[in-house]
Amino acid sequence: MSQNNTRPKNVLGTALESCCTNPITGYWRDGYCRTSIQDVGTHVVCAVMTKEFLEFTKSKGNDLSSPIPAYQFPGLKPGDKWCLCVLRWIEAEKAGCAPHIILKGTDSNALKFTNLETLKVYAIDV
Repeated sequence: MSQNNTRPKNVLGTALESCCTNPITGYWRDGYCRTSIQDVGTHVVCAVMTKEFLEFTKSKGNDLSSPIPAYQFPGLKPGDKWCLCVLRWIEAEKAGCAPHIILKGTDSNALKFTNLETLKVYAIDV
């Protein structure tokens, strides 16, 4: 549920589905790629990690592949699903290394930054 007690919608206009619980993802670590004003990164894109994307984001200062035990973060590997910041996903898309995404797990707030047609190009659940 969102903070105003309405069920979040995905980019397809239906109920937002869980992205992943192993590893547990989402701003609130509840498996959902949903956002609020506290989430300055806007973690709304449910993505499937690739080696290329993990290397790209590490080169930009966000190492998602190394474990951080203090935050109970196992480190990601290719094939893992994760809620990405929409702006990092767009940056990767422009650089030619955007990971595939799951539309049913991508929050409708992503459409404030990009369009559904672009997201569908990378979708594995269409």
